[in-house]
Amino acid sequence: MAAVMASMPNSLCRRGAESCSACCQTYSSSSSFSSRSFQARGITGTGQGLGKYGGLKVDAFKSAAGPSTKGDKSGAGMGNSGALNVQQQAIPSMTSSSSTENSMTTHAGQTTPGSVPVVPDISGINLVQVEPRTPNGREARTRMSLNAILAPVADDLKVMNENLQKIVGEENPLLMAAADQIFSAGGKRLRPAMVFLVSRATALLAGLDSMRPQHWRLAQVIEMIHTASLMHDDVLDDSDRRRGKKTVHTMFGTRVAILAGDFLFAQSSWYLANLDNMEVMKLISQVIKDFARGEIKQATNLFNCDLSLEEYLDKSYCKTASLIAASTKSAAIFSGVSQTVCDKMYDYGLQLGLAFQIVDDILDFTQTSEQLGKPAGSDLAGGNLTAPVLFALEQETGLRDLIGCEFTEEGSLEAAIDLVARGGGIQKARQLAQEKGNLALKDLECLPQGPVRQSLEGMVYYVLERIY
Repeated sequence: MAAVMASMPNSLCRRGAESCSACCQTYSSSSSFSSRSFQARGITGTGQGLGKYGGLKVDAFKSAAGPSTKGDKSGAGMGNSGALNVQQQAIPSMTSSSSTENSMTTHAGQTTPGSVPVVPDISGINLVQVEPRTPNGREARTRMSLNAILAPVADDLKVMNENLQKIVGEENPLLMAAADQIFSAGGKRLRPAMVFLVSRATALLAGLDSMRPQHWRLAQVIEMIHTASLMHDDVLDDSDRRRGKKTVHTMFGTRVAILAGDFLFAQSSWYLANLDNMEVMKLISQVIKDFARGEIKQATNLFNCDLSLEEYLDKSYCKTASLIAASTKSAAIFSGVSQTVCDKMYDYGLQLGLAFQIVDDILDFTQTSEQLGKPAGSDLAGGNLTAPVLFALEQETGLRDLIGCEFTEEGSLEAAIDLVARGGGIQKARQLAQEKGNLALKDLECLPQGPVRQSLEGMVYYVLERIY
């Protein structure tokens, strides 16, 4: 991971401590936040101040009610590269509506009191209530549907899917059947879409007439790596559903699932080597290492209430953000743009990837099993403590006891979910995701205005709107 992190740019806070405290009134519950100076810490930072994952110090989320009951192994802050972009306008909150999936609608507003009915998961456990969104005078922002976001690269994705099926299917029909179980499971192809979007935006910046052949192959490599990781993840998590469909190991057995994932990793490595770019090879190869490191970190910290937010973000980087960051930077490298732009594209992918994972972790508490395509509340039930839980542990001391018993007592999981909501864990996780989104948007300012940049911005809003 050190090799990849060494390539990350140093993000600087654009305003001083006074401005930071003035802009971030959301965090006024912290007794020490308003007087804390935001300092840029490069990748060799001391662990005080801002971290490599960007955003606020961990302490900024702590309540004035008293010190945390969980140990903070990360020092006083979040690590070593990135800072809260306080100049960037706070991301407006948007309502989500499946009925408007394919249309352009305008939404704005902040949380207001109220609730929707409590929704049970498949185990009969009540999930937390989600507050609706209504306008309150803030600037309205046009919401792009996912179809509109992907429109500039829709043809690219279609061609990539066809090529991917040929690449995998030519080797072995069984492997193709296994891979197709995921390829056809309703995935949105967001990772290759981001490769194509960044490729087109940076190619335009570099004065190119079109994308290069390397851009096409890169998108295929990224999708193969992502698909392979899903196959292995489902085996490790013993998941029988993904996106509402049976997982590969459920359909074909564990042996086929592991071998199919291995094959896709190997195939992607072969195509990666043929891209003939050492910097890109190092970036993408590190991703595969990060996958394994992230799984090990998760497996060795189950039911660990002393897990720090820094450690959670590091795991999220390994499992989600590393691939997105490496792919967006690699796309910029193949366009031949400056190192500064390449670094901005890396940070865009990193911040968006972290926001994506945080949002996914929130949805585990706020959506039904049918919406998730997997059992709701499964992360907490399995001891995987995510951002909402870590924030709630700061306020609800009883939550630690419930987690400590590993939910062997009847009703303990339901009680823990209630405490996560009561302790403000979901709201603070939302705020953290929005901070990451703000940082990602700031990184896009180096790109030329136009439909492609709008789609990259729209991708940020698409990720964040899912939590409301």
